[in-house]
Order: sequence, then C-alpha cells, then structure tokens
Amino acid sequence: MSHDQAYLAAEKKIQQALQSGATELHLRGMKLTELPESIGQLTQLTQLNLSNNQLTTLPDSLGQLTQLTSLDLSKNQLTVLPDSLEKLTGLISLELSDNKLTPFPIQVLYLKQLKTLNINGNNLKEIPSGFSDLKR
Repeated sequence: MSHDQAYLAAEKKIQQALQSGATELHLRGMKLTELPESIGQLTQLTQLNLSNNQLTTLPDSLGQLTQLTSLDLSKNQLTVLPDSLEKLTGLISLELSDNKLTPFPIQVLYLKQLKTLNINGNNLKEIPSGFSDLKR
C-alpha cells in the first residue's frame, strides 16, 4: 500500500522520536489522513499533538501510549475514537474539539485522571449519564 507524503513525513518524525527518546511529539497541521500504526512504539510519550489534520480514524496502537498525559486531537474529521483510548488512564488533558464525533466517546469515562476535556464543535446528540461520575 502506498502512502502519501504527509504519512511518510509523520513516519519519519515517529522514527526520530523513537531514536531520541522524545517525550513530546507534534504532528499538527501535516494534512494527515491516516496516522501510522508505528505511533504505538512511542511508549515514552507524555504529550502528543495531532491537531489540524484530516484524520478520520485513529489506529488501535494509540492505546499503547500509556504514559500520555496530554492528547490533542482537535480540528480533525474524527467520527469515533478507538476502544484502545480507554487504556490511556494517565491522561490529564484531552482535546477533541472541532471533529465530527456523533456518539459521545464513551472511552472518556475510563480516564479517571482527566481534568480537562474539550468536546466543543462536535455533533454530539447526548452526554451519557456516567459522565457525571467523573470526579475531576
């Protein structure tokens, strides 16, 4: 399967971050339509910025980034989030604004450390009752 330039550029940045042991990765504004599965190798990441792309889905390997405390997915085309997102239990900040989410991302209910959640600018029909159980 051939990939576009944006994908290949993201793959290169992922490999550089892997080699350097970086704890932050910024792939914002790269016009990505697909995120490489290799993102899951960056288990040392604490901050990941994927904003201002054209992502419609995310790979399940994102759930391997269990050290993440900040994840910015704003200004994409996401309609749903992968189930693996619930494994990111250390997340403190999750930015989901300006996507195309229609069902509320139920995975958020598993993120017990979450202090900041932005879901503005989506097509959410309702907020689940469990949302009020989040203490932070």
